Amino acid sequence: MAATSSMFLYSLTLQPPTAISQAIVGQFSGTKEQQILAISGSRLILYRPDSVLGRIVKIASHDIFSVIRAIASFRLAGSTKDYIIVASDSGRIAIFEFLPARNNFSRIHLETFGKSGVRRVVPGQYLAADPKGRACVIASVEKNKLLYVLNRNAQAELTISSPLEAHKHGNLVFCLVALDVGYANPVFASLETNYAEIDQDPTGETRPELELVYYELDLGLNHVVRKWSESVDPSSSLLFQVPGGNDGPSGVLVCGEESITYRHSNQDAFSVPIPRRRGVTEDPQRKRVIVSGTMHKLKGAATFFFLLQTDDGDLFKVTLDMDQDSDGNLSAEVKRIRIKYFDTVPVANSLCILKSGFLFIASEFGNHHFYQFERLGDDDDEPSFTSDDFPVDKNLNRQPIYFLPRPLQNLTLIQSMDSMNPLLDSKVVNFTGGDTPQIYSVSGNGARSCFRMLKHGLEVNEIVASELPKTPSAVWTTKLTSQDTYDAYIIIAMSDETLVMEIGEEVKQVSDSGLLTSVTTLAVQQIGDNSLVQIYPRGIRHIHHGQVTEWPVPQYRSIVATATNERQVAIALSSGEVIYFEVDETGSLAEYDDKKEMSGTVTCLSLGQVPEGRLRAPFLAVGCDDCTVRIFSLDPESTLERMSVQALTAAPSSLNIMVMDDSSGGSTLYLHIGLNSGVYLRTVLDEVTGELTGTQQKFLGVKSVKLFPITIQKQSCILGLSSKPYIGYHDSVKGFIMAPLSYDKLEWGCNFSSQQCEEGIVAICANNLRIFSIDNLRENAIQKSLPLTYTPRQLVKHPEQPYFYTIESDTNTLAPELLTQLLVDPNAVDGHAKMLPPDEFGHPRGRGRWASCISVVDCGNEAMEVLQRIDLQNNEAAVSAAVVSFASQGGESFLVVGTGKDLVLSPRKFSEGYISVYSFRNDGKDLEFVHKTKVEEPPTALMSFQGRLGAGIGKVLRIYDLGLKQLLRKAQASVAPQMIVSLQAQGSRIIVGDVQQSVTMVVYKHETHSLVPFIDDSIARWTTCTALVDYETIFGGDKFGNLWVVRCPEKTSAEVDESGRELSHIREYLHGAPNRLNLMAHVFVHDVPTSICKTNLVVGGQDVILWSGLQGTIGVVIPFLAREDADFFQSLEMHMRSEGPPLSGRDHLMYRSYYAPVKGVIDGDLCERYRLLDNDKKQRIADELDRSVREIERKISDVRTRSAF
Repeated sequence: MAATSSMFLYSLTLQPPTAISQAIVGQFSGTKEQQILAISGSRLILYRPDSVLGRIVKIASHDIFSVIRAIASFRLAGSTKDYIIVASDSGRIAIFEFLPARNNFSRIHLETFGKSGVRRVVPGQYLAADPKGRACVIASVEKNKLLYVLNRNAQAELTISSPLEAHKHGNLVFCLVALDVGYANPVFASLETNYAEIDQDPTGETRPELELVYYELDLGLNHVVRKWSESVDPSSSLLFQVPGGNDGPSGVLVCGEESITYRHSNQDAFSVPIPRRRGVTEDPQRKRVIVSGTMHKLKGAATFFFLLQTDDGDLFKVTLDMDQDSDGNLSAEVKRIRIKYFDTVPVANSLCILKSGFLFIASEFGNHHFYQFERLGDDDDEPSFTSDDFPVDKNLNRQPIYFLPRPLQNLTLIQSMDSMNPLLDSKVVNFTGGDTPQIYSVSGNGARSCFRMLKHGLEVNEIVASELPKTPSAVWTTKLTSQDTYDAYIIIAMSDETLVMEIGEEVKQVSDSGLLTSVTTLAVQQIGDNSLVQIYPRGIRHIHHGQVTEWPVPQYRSIVATATNERQVAIALSSGEVIYFEVDETGSLAEYDDKKEMSGTVTCLSLGQVPEGRLRAPFLAVGCDDCTVRIFSLDPESTLERMSVQALTAAPSSLNIMVMDDSSGGSTLYLHIGLNSGVYLRTVLDEVTGELTGTQQKFLGVKSVKLFPITIQKQSCILGLSSKPYIGYHDSVKGFIMAPLSYDKLEWGCNFSSQQCEEGIVAICANNLRIFSIDNLRENAIQKSLPLTYTPRQLVKHPEQPYFYTIESDTNTLAPELLTQLLVDPNAVDGHAKMLPPDEFGHPRGRGRWASCISVVDCGNEAMEVLQRIDLQNNEAAVSAAVVSFASQGGESFLVVGTGKDLVLSPRKFSEGYISVYSFRNDGKDLEFVHKTKVEEPPTALMSFQGRLGAGIGKVLRIYDLGLKQLLRKAQASVAPQMIVSLQAQGSRIIVGDVQQSVTMVVYKHETHSLVPFIDDSIARWTTCTALVDYETIFGGDKFGNLWVVRCPEKTSAEVDESGRELSHIREYLHGAPNRLNLMAHVFVHDVPTSICKTNLVVGGQDVILWSGLQGTIGVVIPFLAREDADFFQSLEMHMRSEGPPLSGRDHLMYRSYYAPVKGVIDGDLCERYRLLDNDKKQRIADELDRSVREIERKISDVRTRSAF
């Protein structure tokens, strides 16, 4: 397979994966504050719980470009900081530390131990660290275990020893934890079985024995011994560490099906069953298993508890009762194990209890939750069960125990973090009529499923919205003195007057401010130490120590543009003159003698802020209607001398000179330019020469752009107002971002600061005054969600109206009609015949049963809603859907749904398959059943094809037309080797995606009504979704996390399109179609693609391929239009692989080539990490590429801003 390509693509992540596979708690910053470290895809994310605000805040995120298999934390004796051990697919063990000053992770150690990749005999699947930070163990699924001793050297630096082996042939490990043994030799507990005997048994009757094994690391002799083993319940799958040393008895809790058992090498075993739910909708025979849990130590000796969670989401509090010695003190002997129901939360991959009284739930599916403990469940009426009543051997006659689930009592939900895992389907549509489209998706599982709308923008927190008597033209806030912390006045300019509002506990109008209120105002500024300046069309009013000084404009002229800062004032007159003022030593406003005559009418001015330690801003920017911007010096030696000029494509409407952060850790002086054409420009202003270089641009709307400097989270930002408001700010990874606000159209804005709102924005919206704040600049995508009933399978859109139709189905779930029968059963015990809220407790389970429905979702309004829900009967499950326009019905559109009855997913079985047709009523708000057609298998793919229905039924592609009582078969062909999972069409061509054998192109011949496969792929790809990029090119994804592009050769395509050519007699080639597709591009993206579409995300931008992944990832693939750009980014990617390699030690090229060599795709996520490199590395790469650092950063930023967000 050739690794070079004539096609070059740039892969970018718009939204990183939101699934969390593991989370741990630690003091990673070296302070007493605990943080949460989570694995999300290939990223390590650090969260900080904010107990004041009651939420968790993302601190840092680092993409390490590898499959992270496990993480663990440890702390060396005497240290205050936790280090992080990372086990990945790199074949190396890596130790990181978090550097709060730089807000990133740094690698301390990297030790190679095996091959790369996720292999069953290469350690990395299991990882455990000794609680005292002396050793760690990393193990594989089969055979191999490696132990490392952790220590310090003479310079107090962390060291790691050579690995000690604890291998055993034929061993399979199910779980691995470190025992808490105080300061005795470190011990690690493993749940494992040996299959050597089974391999040698020809009868196959031997059953493996599951063992709990202790491995002890002798620190004195520096070797590992298998210390103790004992057989445990064969269904056991999880171990939890029991505190030891002075804190408890040590040992482990062994969790299996229906049982929790305490075991230790020198103590008796104690076991207690897992309680089952009681209720008429519950299956009393269904056994529960523990899927996650955590242990938390309380203050005091031997006081700790476990929170263990079942597969229903029920939390149980497990405690150990200790024996007492003759003096009444607690001994290290366990007396009994005690369990009681605590609360019910979503099923979690990880539970994290913080010392500050919070519980973090890293959910398996759906949103992650942050709870606060209200109580520990010791003083409630919940029954408690102990091991005294139950034997250890659960094969003995052991009666199940039951509890009644209830709403939250011990926990309170304080934050729900948006998570789109699993994301099952998405569509890009513009329903709002704005500049950019929205991404509509279905995600989640069971009753916690959601229909989500995702759009580019920043969330706005509105504080005040007040209507004004007249329509205002501008608004300002001002302090009274330079030492004031908060603003004193809000000044609102009308067409013929000015309102002055005093800011206090309440905002009220005042008349004694000294400002002129009978005229409209052009600018207000606090100037000098304690003066105010008001600029109006006929003059300047200077208020100093209560005295008013007026500067009138010359006769027959007026002020048309102004610029002010705390020391300087510049005005432009209607005659084209620019006049400059400065504050002198006495605080008076002194006019500069010479006036600057401009060739055209001045449209805007800007001075910028006075740099710290300086007396004046160094430059004045002047914009004229001759489509130019001129930079003038304000240095006393060369005042109003022209420094530079820049030609523009339209007249400038607004200018702003601002110092903003840059990626080097410093700041840069920029000139921001707004044009009448709606284009925004940002250009670098040289602080010495005044030259303008490195211009970036973005189209903001059809209206002229107004620019205002604002401060958000102590960062200098720019507010740009056009057809809608934008905020420009610096992001450490993405560079400069111009993000839209999710808010109404604004006319004017400025900073607002008061005791109630320290960093706000006051703005004008029509004839309203608005005060709002922006709390989060990290997340520039806004989500809105609507709950769905069951797990969504597919999303289809109405052809004209803003309605979506979702098909939802859940297996092993009771359908509504069965639930109704159970609830009205006269034999139901009083109090048990009630339905629990499904969004909290899930839907009642029923083995072999399906619950399925079709929902109509209205997206036309701001608040989305479900208009109609149709429940499917007779154990049918919806598996596919499409909106089809039938030519035989005059082009009328129908919703077609494919269903399967008594469907079993693995191994695949079913009793019947159907295609149901629904007609649209009330413009698509309602669905009406038309008829149902029985087919041989559940149809797994449906599409609209030339006024008919195309259906993939098993291996068969079939074309149907709509009849009166059922669908009418028009053509069919067996075109897929295994099973059709996706269908796309353009013209007479149909792209058939097979579950296991990639894609096949099929042509429909009208003359003979035949379907002929004419080209397929040479590689077996487990296709999940496909999209047609053009008539000959297919973009696809597979279940192993690859994206690929294949193309039909031009010659083959032309031959197929020749009219009259008979294809049905062409011979097959190697048991496939007569021709083969060419591979154009291939890349591994570390998520299973679930939908792909060709779309445009930015006004005036090029078409991109947007894909969504199962873990909640949303990414774009951008085609390069110029070979020069492709060569540049290819060189940059190569340099980034050597200068900024992945922290885990994984080779980046191998990572992106996980299953096949990467071809034709450049990793934009890696290129964007260029900004995070040290300055010397940046300069080294820039020298190699023969470019400047700023030029490289601008090119990286332009790719994203011109095509995506």
